[in-house]
Amino acid sequence: MSTHIPNIRLNDGLDIPAIGLGTYSLNGFSGVESVKSGIEAGFRLIDSAFNYENEGAVGRAVREASVPREQLRICSKLPGRHHAYDKALRTIEESLLRTGLDYFDLYIIHWPNPKQGKYVEAWQALIEARKRGYVRSIGVSNFLPEHNERIIRETGVAPSLNQVELHPYFEQAHQRAEDAKHGIVTESWSPLGRGKGDGVLEDSAVRAIAQAHGKTPTQIVLRWHTQLGAVPIPKAGSREHQQENLDIFDFELNKEQMAVISAFSQGNKRLWDQDPAEYEEF
Repeated sequence: MSTHIPNIRLNDGLDIPAIGLGTYSLNGFSGVESVKSGIEAGFRLIDSAFNYENEGAVGRAVREASVPREQLRICSKLPGRHHAYDKALRTIEESLLRTGLDYFDLYIIHWPNPKQGKYVEAWQALIEARKRGYVRSIGVSNFLPEHNERIIRETGVAPSLNQVELHPYFEQAHQRAEDAKHGIVTESWSPLGRGKGDGVLEDSAVRAIAQAHGKTPTQIVLRWHTQLGAVPIPKAGSREHQQENLDIFDFELNKEQMAVISAFSQGNKRLWDQDPAEYEEF
């Protein structure tokens, strides 16, 4: 198994690993063990959210793991119902209290909720939270190019990262290009399609690529993400799957193999119809 995980430097100078551990639904004591297992397996970027209701589990796993805190990159997310400036700051404080940590490496706005019209206010709160030392780096999630353009125009501060739905069925070429214009790293949630895109893992052409590299179809798809310049954050509760997901940096897909994966993309079709221009998350 390859243990070398490259780092990516964000536009504010923070380095993050090129792959992270998603923790959605990893809750309670079993969640603590799963996250701790991921850290011991080699994950150093851990993704959580206020609305996942597992910040406590993540924090305990961090405290109990054998890896020093400063080597980890812990991320959480601001929920839509707390976009108002004062609420946002209190929520970040509450997130810290839930985790029992002194700071977050990353804190991001979970969804823009444009109908509510408060995402600029929420972004201003994140800027203040960084000044106070609550967080080291601030970013967004599910922000369309127009949302990023607005917060940059009104605050002068660009997000360091934008976490979006990205998988072979929805490759997000335009979003990735627009993020890159501002030096924003694109991070992929649901990088394998969260079970709804299993067809790509069963496809004969993808399996042939996997066989050629001595890898699994899952590893082929995750490598596709990293070669696009995106940071995948697959969720895995077992050590076996965690190690499988990490073992993707000792080979490289060629242009033809990359094209095979990208050919699954269905344009602007999101698997869960969660269009950030309309979708409201609270």
